[in-house]
Amino acid sequence: MAAADASVVETAQEEHILVVPTAVFHELGHFQGFSTDVERYLTPLLTSGQLSYKPRGAMEEDPSFKQLIPYVLFRYRNTNGDESLFSYLRGGSSGEARLKSKRSVGVGGHISTLDHVDELSGADDVYRRGLERELEEEVAIDSAYQESQVGLINDDETPVGKVHLGVVHIFDLEAPKVSPREESLADAQFLPVEQVLESLDQYESWSEIAVRALFG
Repeated sequence: MAAADASVVETAQEEHILVVPTAVFHELGHFQGFSTDVERYLTPLLTSGQLSYKPRGAMEEDPSFKQLIPYVLFRYRNTNGDESLFSYLRGGSSGEARLKSKRSVGVGGHISTLDHVDELSGADDVYRRGLERELEEEVAIDSAYQESQVGLINDDETPVGKVHLGVVHIFDLEAPKVSPREESLADAQFLPVEQVLESLDQYESWSEIAVRALFG
């Protein structure tokens, strides 16, 4: 089954991104904040038959749709078991202007028609390609790692959150070697989890939600 109707031709002027009706998400069980129940939501959403590609500009203002966003946290544990997270400041060229000048521990972005190869592409394939493309564009990962899907973020209390649904992945690194490829990831560094927790008021809401749920 194809992930969505990719018949729309994406132009340089208008990116078309993968969305699902918010009502489909609510039917599975609405939550505010963080849910660890990935199986309850992700596969049913991807196989709902309700996915489509729509113009990003319109979707940023339309809470009747949720944009599916892979959101990757990079974690490093040293030999003493101390945890640190990759953290950065969203710079001037950040894709989401409403998050500019906020810190973040999440790397990822929209799934678009760029990730849809052919009509045989399954939704899981498209999602995975979108995740890998976003990481390739934004960061260089110079360490072996183990990946896990750990939860979802829904934040209907902010304008950005109302139109997005985050799928949270953790990459557990063998070495703290992640570097930005884009200027929009400014002041990038690994920070102790305790330091991140103490300064969550400086972070975007998704990072605050994820860090409190996973490390608080």
